Amino acid sequence: MNAPVTRSRVLHRSSRTAPPLAVGGHGVWLVEQGGREVLDASGGAAVSCLGHQHPRIVEAIKRQADRLCYAHTGFFSNEPAEALAEELVGHEPGGLAQAYFVSGGSEAVEAALKLARQYFLELGQPRRSRYIARRQSYHGNTLGALAAGGNAGRRAPYAPLLTDAFSHVSPAFAYREQQQGEDEAAFTARLAAELEAEFQRLGPDTVAAFVAETVVGATAGCVPAPAGYFQAVREICDRHGALLILDEVMSGMGRTGTRHAWEQEGIAPDLQAIAKGLGGGYQAIGAVLVSARIADAVERGSGAFQHGHTYLAHPIACAAALEVQRVIREDGLLAQVRSMGARLEERLTERFGNHAHIGDIRGRGLFQAIELVADRSSRAPFDPALKVHQRIKDAAFARGLGCYPGGGTLDGQRGDHVLLAPPYIVSAAEIDLIVERLGEAVDTAIASLPR
Repeated sequence: MNAPVTRSRVLHRSSRTAPPLAVGGHGVWLVEQGGREVLDASGGAAVSCLGHQHPRIVEAIKRQADRLCYAHTGFFSNEPAEALAEELVGHEPGGLAQAYFVSGGSEAVEAALKLARQYFLELGQPRRSRYIARRQSYHGNTLGALAAGGNAGRRAPYAPLLTDAFSHVSPAFAYREQQQGEDEAAFTARLAAELEAEFQRLGPDTVAAFVAETVVGATAGCVPAPAGYFQAVREICDRHGALLILDEVMSGMGRTGTRHAWEQEGIAPDLQAIAKGLGGGYQAIGAVLVSARIADAVERGSGAFQHGHTYLAHPIACAAALEVQRVIREDGLLAQVRSMGARLEERLTERFGNHAHIGDIRGRGLFQAIELVADRSSRAPFDPALKVHQRIKDAAFARGLGCYPGGGTLDGQRGDHVLLAPPYIVSAAEIDLIVERLGEAVDTAIASLPR
């Protein structure tokens, strides 16, 4: 008789390989079963902004668990939720005045999309049911968020289930979209003209919102917009009476060197989705930050947001996130992000600036990426079948480095990049070690390609 197959009862991301067990962590390091330590150079998926087992956050979770673990928001509010909302929007940054706490980034985007729709129903504008987003974007994996996203590869299996309320314009992706002979200002103007044309094609009075990542995250790899882009977008939305929804699930909450990535753009959104850096991975939490005019319209109209989840404003999650935000503020970690981000960019440029297969180095703060190319002069990507990004991930992990690779960088199918998003507490020596190990991994992966 054949021996029974032993496999995990967990449905893992891959059914063909079993991931190692993580059993502990400290600072920027994760510990595997058996004791091997892995430098978490991407914070998982840009999540662990304070690293692992931060004593203040662990203690805050314990304190809250001793007091109150759960109370349904249909009956109660709770102290951590009220305090966290005050921390985030008590000073009304950019006009954002209320917070709606959910369990993660996809839920935050879904809630923002629904709230935008309800806002226009409250105003008596039911025709506004269309949304414009961008190709090569990613907004989450629930069906509404996936429909908003513009990554062809991720959308394809579920295309029959996705709403046609979303249309997509070109990404603000200079390395891949800026034309030869076109300067930054002209590139920005062309993108703005395309967005304006899409408003006109749909009918300006049918558009509820434009949705964008302030700095594009996993799908394209830390892509900042060209100068003036978001100011042009804001003007177009305002002129046509549409909302601006910014997805800062990855890039927000300090990751780019300011609490909100939009602070560096000279504009503010009407709705903002946040998650990963909000709770730093210590609890599952996300949020929508809501402008006063939207909150006021709901209050004057129906008086209730027609949406909800079981774990809204979960007390333990809110307590953890509140302590995360207090640590970032009290320890001056935004300045640390800026200084260590500059060092990371400098070290990446030194190591890869003349590399034959690195086409671009980009990002802001501790949110940086390298894009892999088969040929630098033509910017031609590698054959997707080679899975260069996965080879780099494997080679890096073998060297005790966790990084966040991505495929389909160019168009959802072709292109490879590696994203780095180390915790805000990372040291200069650890930055240098990240780049050293990544350099070895890239060279090993390239050398392994068939000739």
